[in-house]
Amino acid sequence: MTVTEELRERHSALWDRMVYHPFVVEMGDGTLPGEKFKHYFLQDYVFVADLVSMTAQGISKAPDFDAASRLHSFLTGILDPENDLFLRAFDVLGASEEEYSSASASPTTRAFGDFLVRTGLEGSFEDIITVLYVTEGTYLDWGTRLISEGKKPENPIYQEWIDIHGPAVLGSLVKWMGQYIDRADLSARRSKIDERFHTALRYECLFWDAAYNERQPWPDE
Repeated sequence: MTVTEELRERHSALWDRMVYHPFVVEMGDGTLPGEKFKHYFLQDYVFVADLVSMTAQGISKAPDFDAASRLHSFLTGILDPENDLFLRAFDVLGASEEEYSSASASPTTRAFGDFLVRTGLEGSFEDIITVLYVTEGTYLDWGTRLISEGKKPENPIYQEWIDIHGPAVLGSLVKWMGQYIDRADLSARRSKIDERFHTALRYECLFWDAAYNERQPWPDE
């Protein structure tokens, strides 16, 4: 059994909880209320800045040009086409420029983002790839599932969000990250890699939960 197979088996309940979350199911069916998706997109827009920061650190720690190039391509995809989708989606969802430009992180978004930034600053390249394997691998799984099931929600933003997380966009990247983790010498760091994997997966589940509930206030709000 490979490292990634072992990690996914050990934490299969959490992985499935994320991939089959009601948010995902309802998005695929087209029944997800627009306000829930708007809340999710505003928080994801805030979150992406920390994902970019960790990925940039990954490029700086890459062991070779091929690894750096793959992360650079991923980063370009976040900064260009995905950012364009964010702006178009906000227009469709009725979020003003003032609203999305001044959006602040919820407790879960802040904690997840801080975890990413700390992983980027303190972690090894393998740590960063492990976390990215979770963030992109779980999205690839639900995107692939919805596409294979023929889900075509009427909301064009829902459909585009599904499409950009399918195998045509994320497949090769996630496959490469899995192969990299499986080939790496992690014998002395398996517990740390497991911790990174498990923590990232926990936050992904919490992120869906917070989005589905629409609001997760700080104690004094």
